[in-house]
Amino acid sequence: MQNNKDIKNENVAINKMKTEDPLNVNQINKSFLADPAPLGLAAFGFTTFLLSFVNAGILSAAAVSVVMPLAFSYGGLAQLLTGAFEMRRGNTFGFTAFTSYGSFWLFYGFLVLFASMKIITIPATALGIALILWGLFTLYMWASAIRLNLSLNLTFLFLWLAFFMLGFGAYYSSTTLTRLGGVFGFLTAFFAVYTSFAIVSNSVKEGLVPLGPALFKK
Repeated sequence: MQNNKDIKNENVAINKMKTEDPLNVNQINKSFLADPAPLGLAAFGFTTFLLSFVNAGILSAAAVSVVMPLAFSYGGLAQLLTGAFEMRRGNTFGFTAFTSYGSFWLFYGFLVLFASMKIITIPATALGIALILWGLFTLYMWASAIRLNLSLNLTFLFLWLAFFMLGFGAYYSSTTLTRLGGVFGFLTAFFAVYTSFAIVSNSVKEGLVPLGPALFKK
């Protein structure tokens, strides 16, 4: 994190650039106007889509080897970058969400990688509890998402349901619960990608794709 001295020096440098070249004003402002959320939502959504094919039993467990690179590069790295830009824009909700779920995909990727290399074994009960804890985190993020818009509301609603189903499915070794978690994962991914699509579309033409009203006003 930047300290006060670094921030002051940065502001001095920006003001100097503005004074020396008025064209820099637009370049500096534009660098903070772009909304990073569609990138993070797409990264999360498409990675979740792919893993949900495995969890729902549509693809075999061997397909996890295809999920892994996507989890590291898109689900993990792209969301961490999104979180960093959300922090720079002062968006506490976006910073917390994207950084956390980017870290989740890295956690998942390393878990599978280390298990495949025989470095660790994964106790089903411990994995179940870990997923349930992610469900609890998502539940309290959902409590804020319902005040933003309907699309994000549904994204977080189905996500905490997916985590709980997958967590209890792992804990009790229940294929039925795991597959139900995969179904909720599909719904989560759909609304995440839809939200990404809507924000990008609305950046081209305002009000083109609806996000839906918030359940409660801020």
